[in-house]
Amino acid sequence: MTRTSVTRTPLRVAVNARRSMPAQHPVRQLALEHHALLDAAVDWALYRDGVRQPEDDFDLACEAAKGGDGFVWLGLHEPSPDQLTLLGAVFGLHPLALEDASTVRQRPKVERYDDELFFALRTLGYREHGDRVEGGEVVETGAVMVFLGEYFAVTVRHSRYASLRGVRQRLEADPEQLALGPSAVLHAVADKAVDDYLSVVDAVNEDIEEIENSVFGPRTSPEIERIYQLKRDVIEMKRTVSALADPLHEMSSRPRRLINPEIREYFRDVEDHLVRVREQVASFDELLTSILQAGLARLTVAENEDMRRISAWVAMAAVPTMIAGIYGMNFEHMPELSSQWGYPGVLSVMAAACASMYRGFRRNGWL
Repeated sequence: MTRTSVTRTPLRVAVNARRSMPAQHPVRQLALEHHALLDAAVDWALYRDGVRQPEDDFDLACEAAKGGDGFVWLGLHEPSPDQLTLLGAVFGLHPLALEDASTVRQRPKVERYDDELFFALRTLGYREHGDRVEGGEVVETGAVMVFLGEYFAVTVRHSRYASLRGVRQRLEADPEQLALGPSAVLHAVADKAVDDYLSVVDAVNEDIEEIENSVFGPRTSPEIERIYQLKRDVIEMKRTVSALADPLHEMSSRPRRLINPEIREYFRDVEDHLVRVREQVASFDELLTSILQAGLARLTVAENEDMRRISAWVAMAAVPTMIAGIYGMNFEHMPELSSQWGYPGVLSVMAAACASMYRGFRRNGWL
């Protein structure tokens, strides 16, 4: 196909006219199907020597890139199955890779399919206090998949916590880095994901410090449910972060045809950052276990103290109850029944017994 074989149509006009075009025109119909894919696009561009080109026709941009004139970077957000099928048709992607890209629960991995590279990773996002449901999750996960070829880079995002905000702008501001090809996009995505890990780790660390103060601080009761929830979130963080270690190590240590050797050096830096995240998340898990045990122990001690107080008051109430019960049996021959000092004497005995018991309980720390 030559550059003159496809009619140059502005993107918005092509998308709006998709259903009104005659189906019997195969070239134009193919162009319209390609534009249907762009409904899920956040942004796309053709890059030549690291510089974004003012090309507004997606088909011509792909044709130019396939001919060796730069590469296309397409970013998609939660594409439908039909749009993923179109994506596979446009770039010749493997069906297994497209299937992996359709789910948000895909485990991080790197796969080679003929002339394409598929890289999947999980993302982390921190829910601010105003966005949380009571007892809900603090850390949310998302997924980003990257398809890499000789003339294209495609990113597929799932979940609003799989943000790549600022990645394209930073790369476009560094044409020398972007000129290294599609693998520069893959590195930028992985670097952004690990940087987000670090941000989430810092935010979770503040939550842990707050919980720690509530557990060990004076006159505060430990929030056991909150500790349990945060521990579950840390376990999810641990799974997410640990699973990315092997794919990153493979990218930084093994030469690959689609990865520029200069970019492979940058992956080592990302791997170093990931090691730091893994260590911090592991320490969070251990610390929360200790905090949880301390909180439960403190609740047990508090319950024991309450039971001792209740037992002490019950014991003090039992003495006058016993004496009053004996003298309430209405026997005729009982000591002090006929004495005028019998009633005040019994009350005095009750008061003295209760005072003596109260003093003893106070001395022993029960009251």
